[in-house]
Amino acid sequence: MDDSSIDAARVLGDPLRRRLYEYVADSGGEVGRGAAAEALGIQRTLAAHHLDRLVEAGLLDVVRRKVSGRQGPGSGRPAKLYRRSEREVSLQLPPRDYELAARVLAQAVERHGAEESLHAAAREEGRRIGADAGAESVLELLRSRGYEPEPGPNESTDSDAGATGVRLRNCPFHRLAREFPPLACGLNLALIEGMLAAHAEGRGEEAPEARLCPESDGCCVLISKNNTH
Repeated sequence: MDDSSIDAARVLGDPLRRRLYEYVADSGGEVGRGAAAEALGIQRTLAAHHLDRLVEAGLLDVVRRKVSGRQGPGSGRPAKLYRRSEREVSLQLPPRDYELAARVLAQAVERHGAEESLHAAAREEGRRIGADAGAESVLELLRSRGYEPEPGPNESTDSDAGATGVRLRNCPFHRLAREFPPLACGLNLALIEGMLAAHAEGRGEEAPEARLCPESDGCCVLISKNNTH
């Protein structure tokens, strides 16, 4: 077992550190010590201590850049900012290696040209998930599956408004997508399409449109159209 994963889990066992980690992760970008302290209602020095502990555990990364917008002499020192690390932490007892199984299965699918069967299975599983969502909104459904949806600038998080789309900040299949991009992204699209279709049918609504947008940050799928809530 990876000792660093145990240390990361131990660090997140502290409620304040967990709240700080969640605040940085939910921001979707870079956060300064002052902003984090203000958001949690704690002293800046205390926030700095716990943020640095999260960095030591590999859960956050540090970025140093000037935030004043000015350059050159007199523009001030670069600020210390924090953002979520891309490192994945997994703690399983007893040890399991589902990632290895996923890689082997992905290789087999590509080798035998079984992408259509994979997409059909993913869409069916997505429909099962969407049908079981009950009263959850689309955003809540996506959030519960780890996609970290972020509404567009003209969309509210509380009501139907606009059609600018929803960006998914996190890909639950990130490592697989790096090794098998077309396969994993196709699977992901089919899964989300199934989820959205079944969820909309259960509410008598029109399903949002999901499409591949590989150049976007985070997940390769972009959701547009109305009814995202």
